[in-house]
Amino acid sequence: MKIKKTTIYKSLLTIITFISLSSCSKNDDSTPVTANIAVPVVYSKIYGATSITSDGTFITIKTNGTPDHKSAYYPATSTLYEAYNGTTFGGNTFAKNPNVIASQSFTFKIPLNPAVASNHAATPLGAIGVALNGVALYNQYAGPNNLALTTEIASFDKYYGHPTGTSQYHYHVEPLYLTTVKATKSALLGFLLDGFPVYGPQEENGTVVTSSNLDVYHGHNHATVDFPNGSYHYHFTADAPYLNGNGYYGIAGTVTQ
Repeated sequence: MKIKKTTIYKSLLTIITFISLSSCSKNDDSTPVTANIAVPVVYSKIYGATSITSDGTFITIKTNGTPDHKSAYYPATSTLYEAYNGTTFGGNTFAKNPNVIASQSFTFKIPLNPAVASNHAATPLGAIGVALNGVALYNQYAGPNNLALTTEIASFDKYYGHPTGTSQYHYHVEPLYLTTVKATKSALLGFLLDGFPVYGPQEENGTVVTSSNLDVYHGHNHATVDFPNGSYHYHFTADAPYLNGNGYYGIAGTVTQ
């Protein structure tokens, strides 16, 4: 008895289809699975983020970088614009720079489990971390070749921040809005790119922190309300280097725009 080729082809097609459907119905290793990895609760304090996610290795924080407080650097048409004169950080008479605040598109990727670096990388110009309100944190220099910050301190607004020529608002020193309005001078204020937290210029018992109390990276290790088992952390101080000293204490993540 002869079997038509078309019959064989139809039978093979039926078998292949059945095998494919059966394979698709199985929840085996060949099926891609997207895991929902929980973000540690402490990161919920970054209220200025547009999103915060974790892949199990990095915490990814996205922000628009604009402050939620008034500033003389907002365009005059903004509801957050506020003319300012008087004294700013360090008792300097305010001297406005020519720049304005505009929305950014930051993506900060910081280690979920921060680790001490064997070689402590120097912090670059630009964003080295993120504050709770989504604003970028900068290091102690005003420009290339370690230009002293004293050259531009007078341009800090009433909350001690200012924008760059690319309209990127940032803090080099204590973010006064966070330490006096949204939180306290001993509170968690943000994270640097190495994943280690940043605190205000006081300890939780009210003791004022100075650079002499800290190591060369401008931090130390002890328990806090947020990290009761202890953690290395940075502090803002009123004296230089204000936030960070000789580089990142840990292995830094990345920031992109």
